[in-house]
Amino acid sequence: MVQDQERIAALHAELLALRDTALTGGAEIRAAWPKPADTQRFAASAINLSQYLALRQRDLRPLQRRLMTLGLSSLGRLESRVMPVLDAVLASLATMAGGPALPYPAEADFFAGEAELAARSAAVVGPLSPPRATALLVTCPSEAADDPGMIHGLASAGVEALRINCAHDDAEAWGRMIAHARSAEAATGRKLAILMDLAGPKVRTGETRCPEGTSRLLPGYRFALVRPGGLADLPPDAPAFAAECLLPEAIDALQPGHRVFIDDAKAGGTVVRCAPWGVVAEIDRGRERGVKLKRKKGLSFPDTDLLVFPLTDKDLRDLDFVAAHADGISYSFVQSAEDVALLQEELARRRPDTWQALSLVLKIETSRGLRNLPPMVVQAASRQPTAIMIARGDLAAEIGFARTAEIQEEILWIAEAARVPVIWATQVLESLIRKNIKARGEMTDAAMAARTECVMLNKGPHVLEAVRQLDRLLSRMAEHQYKKTPRLRRLATW
Repeated sequence: MVQDQERIAALHAELLALRDTALTGGAEIRAAWPKPADTQRFAASAINLSQYLALRQRDLRPLQRRLMTLGLSSLGRLESRVMPVLDAVLASLATMAGGPALPYPAEADFFAGEAELAARSAAVVGPLSPPRATALLVTCPSEAADDPGMIHGLASAGVEALRINCAHDDAEAWGRMIAHARSAEAATGRKLAILMDLAGPKVRTGETRCPEGTSRLLPGYRFALVRPGGLADLPPDAPAFAAECLLPEAIDALQPGHRVFIDDAKAGGTVVRCAPWGVVAEIDRGRERGVKLKRKKGLSFPDTDLLVFPLTDKDLRDLDFVAAHADGISYSFVQSAEDVALLQEELARRRPDTWQALSLVLKIETSRGLRNLPPMVVQAASRQPTAIMIARGDLAAEIGFARTAEIQEEILWIAEAARVPVIWATQVLESLIRKNIKARGEMTDAAMAARTECVMLNKGPHVLEAVRQLDRLLSRMAEHQYKKTPRLRRLATW
């Protein structure tokens, strides 16, 4: 009994110190962030996020196991309620130690973060189709501009939001898509949120040069990257394979040892030489059969901080239409709180009195954007409805496929601590959408997406069938799981 009391007293002291870490460490973290705007009532969420980050700078695993042996919370699900969880555990420990009773958090305070998250999700994607707890966002193909029946079918199937990619089509086509969406709303009684993607600066290959008879880069081959128009300036000793990089700032920023990925990381190389005309890299990872060096192939540079202006001239022109017609904006290539502030300034110019009604989706596509996620969220969510999109394809090319599963989990935790919704994107049910083939791995991946507030489906000939399958799957998962918390519904099989 004495040993138990000593153990409980030691745990109580450790929890008190941990609470102090959350308070003081959180304040230090917040000091470097943009100041939340009171109008959006994000201050409490920013505090919770900072306290969560302060706690997660420590390894809490030994403490978790000791708390579990006493039947107490292991702190493993405190993302949206850092202080209420710590205070609840401290109150229990105080009672067990026989000391003065401490008050437990009120139930409303304990679950306030969940309520804020649900409200912010509704502000981005609209009301849900019950019993599903995760919204569906579907990408409009070009054909949707002239096919009102397609959008009507999506609305009838319970889709909450439509995505229009400004990298394709034009304002006239976008306008027809939106008109079809509004007609579908009137016919079905279902709201369709319109989210429009700004294309952003594209890091792609331009013109290429290859040896006669082949365009395939194989492991061990070297290739040159040059600025637009720079192929003619290559010296005689440059590699036979060469390509323009349509983002000239990348050529200036690359250094020896930096990695270069081509075509969604199908092949990768390392910079071995920098010259006034460009860089030389050697292929050292990827498929044995290599990758074709062609125009319009994606390039990524995971080790290189690209300080690129995030809004191109095209983006600024498109923003005139988007600000006037969309419900929300997806921000491609956003990498810092300053990038977020820049877009907000542009929105304020176009809609000075109502721009804060537009939702903002932060697309996490780069290593730098990932590192700067907390201050970006504070800058965005303190001023307008905000969501985080895990752009898993682009992000995987940046950080490597081996780390993608780990990082997407961490983004989910950060978003929940900030009480902002997450959109799970890239290749969800891709085989079903494109080929009408059901793949077990893809269904499992889609089931994992039930922990988010929204799942994005790409365009394809069988997207309506994918919507139906996903609706059934997510409706079932909602009964079993909320975020990391299992729901102990009665088992029907045993």
